[in-house]
Amino acid sequence: MFEDRTKVLLILPQDIVDRARVLAGKATTALKLPVSLQIVLRALLEEGLKRDDHPALLANGEGQAKAVRHKRSAARRERAERELTNLRSGASRGLSGGRPRRRGK
Repeated sequence: MFEDRTKVLLILPQDIVDRARVLAGKATTALKLPVSLQIVLRALLEEGLKRDDHPALLANGEGQAKAVRHKRSAARRERAERELTNLRSGASRGLSGGRPRRRGK
């Protein structure tokens, strides 16, 4: 069935996974066949990709892209603030202040 397979790590919010599990349960009952979470997610991806110009799909993608950008930006700011704080605390000791550094052999 799937000759050219690729593995993908997908991190999803728990509520979305729960909704997909409910859909898998409903599909299992309706079809009288076992329908796994993986089958449901694969079907949702395929159907969603068929509607690449659908406004709701584009809006959802935009929202997620903005959320990722915001998180990354916040992480960069926090990292820069920590580095600045470390530099300031190191500079306050002066050149000869603090513990002497050991040289590696």
